[in-house]
Parts: sequence; C-alpha cells; structure tokens
Amino acid sequence: MNSPAPAAQPASNSPARRIAAALILSGLVFTVLWIMAFNVVISLLIGAGCCVVIVAAGSASDVVEMILDAVASVVFGVVAVIATIVGAIFSMFGF
Repeated sequence: MNSPAPAAQPASNSPARRIAAALILSGLVFTVLWIMAFNVVISLLIGAGCCVVIVAAGSASDVVEMILDAVASVVFGVVAVIATIVGAIFSMFGF
C-alpha cells in the first residue's frame, strides 16, 4: 500500500496574485480620494504609495501576507461573480 501523493500547493499563493490585489486596492484608494476632494496627481501619489506599502508589508510579514491573500480571494471572487453575471446576460441575447 502506497500512501497518496501529497496535494500540490494551490496557485492562489502566488506573488502576482497579491500584487494584483494590491493594485486593485490602490486603485480603489485613488478613486475614493479623487472623488472626495483631492486632485488627480495627489490621488495617484497616495494610491501608488498604498500599493508599495501593501506589497512591501506583504513580503516582510506573514500576517500581512495572509490578510492580503484573504482580501485577494474576496476581490477576485467578486470579479468572478460580476464576470459570470455579464456572461449570463450576454448569453441570453446570443452574443
């Protein structure tokens, strides 16, 4: 009797996924700041700073990395639901 092979690590822990989630979060920060009161340049600077801080903290701390992975799962889950709804609407009209 052979023991089963260990399961492969899921691809959800990739650095690209965390960076993409950080980019989405910094885009949200930029949008909120731009709508609230700031001009485009200041909002871009603050959003880029948030992205750099999130990525640097994720690579330095396991807790922040775990939180960022959880946020990435939620963000990409919401994007998947939106894509499913749009796909369903397009399929109803035969696109």
